[in-house]
Amino acid sequence: MRKEFQDILESVRAGREATLTRTVDGRVYTRRFLPPERLVLLGGGHVSLALYEAAVKVGFAVTVVDDRPAFSSYARFPEAKEVICDSFEDALPRLHIGAGDFVCVLTRGHKDDVTCMKYLLRGNEPRYLGMIGSHRRVKGLFELLVEEGFDQARLARVHAPIGLSIGAVTPAEIAVSILAELIAARHALPTGDELLPQQNTDLEALSFLSDDSRPAALLLVLSTKGSTPVKGGALMAADKLGNCAGTIGGGCGENQAILAARRLIGTGKSQVVTVDMTNDVAAMEGMVCGGTMDVLIEDLPVQGV
Repeated sequence: MRKEFQDILESVRAGREATLTRTVDGRVYTRRFLPPERLVLLGGGHVSLALYEAAVKVGFAVTVVDDRPAFSSYARFPEAKEVICDSFEDALPRLHIGAGDFVCVLTRGHKDDVTCMKYLLRGNEPRYLGMIGSHRRVKGLFELLVEEGFDQARLARVHAPIGLSIGAVTPAEIAVSILAELIAARHALPTGDELLPQQNTDLEALSFLSDDSRPAALLLVLSTKGSTPVKGGALMAADKLGNCAGTIGGGCGENQAILAARRLIGTGKSQVVTVDMTNDVAAMEGMVCGGTMDVLIEDLPVQGV
């Protein structure tokens, strides 16, 4: 059983998608684990720096490109997966932009915007493409691109001006507006009976589940009703002492599931518990969501047991 999680961890670290499947009461639940999505920031200025800092925290693998050494160094972007100091003309072909990438055009001027957009619109369409700029600047650039024969339908899919309209002014506020749009695009994935909606990868939780040297339990949200802090697919790991990794929403509901997991560890069994956040006890305990979650709890014995 632990090898299953070891294989999942190895796959996502290698940049490959992995899945976990469980059958409960005749229904098959599939939990996808997606490797960190690549976020390409074309431009390393103040907005890019603020966006990089926030994007790393929510699991994006960030690549930064800028032709200015002061704005394209690992000293400035220490947690970036890649930092490229080169012209956009020379750097873009080396990036091999693909359908799973998120790309933000955040250059310092119109000339570089044109260079980046022309290259990107001729190549593979990324999962997300956004460009910074005022409505007037974006309109003028798009009109120029249409005159040069670029596909109007593809241009319509570009997020420009980039970011959600929240009245952002400062670089940090603009970064928040962009990150919110990136997260929305990231979660626009197919789901259904066969796929649980939450598909992020928590490397800490997977490492905990992979460690076959100590007894532990898997906690996996199978379904939710009403208002809940997480969706189906949220998972965590817990051991007998209550040490945990990952989350299924926090608060009293998560604590209830952890207590059930601690009792189950060592039995070799699994069970589904319903965390109810709608009743009077939930209200007294401060559960503010008001829904229910069905959580699969599965004992994971140590190696050889």
